[in-house]
Amino acid sequence: MNPTPTSMNSLPDRYTALVAGASGTIGQAFVRQLRADPRCGRVIELSRRSNPPLQLDDEATLAECARSLAAQAPLHLVIDATGALTIDGHGPEKRLEELQAARLQHAMTINAIGPALLLRHLHPLLATGERVIWAKLSARVGSIEDNRKGGWYGYRASKAALNMLLQTAAIEIARRRPLTVVAALQPGTVRSPLSAPFVGDAGMEPNAAACGLLAALDRIEANGRAHFIDYKGEQIPW
Repeated sequence: MNPTPTSMNSLPDRYTALVAGASGTIGQAFVRQLRADPRCGRVIELSRRSNPPLQLDDEATLAECARSLAAQAPLHLVIDATGALTIDGHGPEKRLEELQAARLQHAMTINAIGPALLLRHLHPLLATGERVIWAKLSARVGSIEDNRKGGWYGYRASKAALNMLLQTAAIEIARRRPLTVVAALQPGTVRSPLSAPFVGDAGMEPNAAACGLLAALDRIEANGRAHFIDYKGEQIPW
């Protein structure tokens, strides 16, 4: 049973939304929810399958995506649903002995550096003088304060780095676009190919996660800082 679609009432009527990572499980769920919102004027999809393709480890493709989107600006809602838990065929490291430089670097590229460069290239296309939301899927395990179990070195570190990049960007963006909300999102454990090796069939439906996150984003107030929230809208410690 699909949840009732969330209407983004805090955004301008006929707002333009963009979903990066739109071919993934939760990316597709965001696209479905946004297309069902009667207040949404357009939903743009970026992924490795789009034209031009989005490749987080190739900055030239990020710049080309930005150039191709210029005619469809301004953007009011950007949801970056990219990310990887399994790197080069390997799951999260549980012990120090499992750490390898190449995999750690790849995790940083996909989960932190690539998304930051996407923000770099797309932020000039954000609307000015209107409410804007930039939301990026993060993870609760990226919280340094909340880390009580250890393990998952590369994934934790890359998400923590992502969170710092988002916080720093939020401060800068607010100087020119004070109505902008920047948020790091914890979607919960969503049933997807990404989580299947670790939780099996457990977890929540992607549509429910997307609906909850959109509702939470709609309630957030711009305050010149980034927010770190879960799908219920509850704050997560950095």
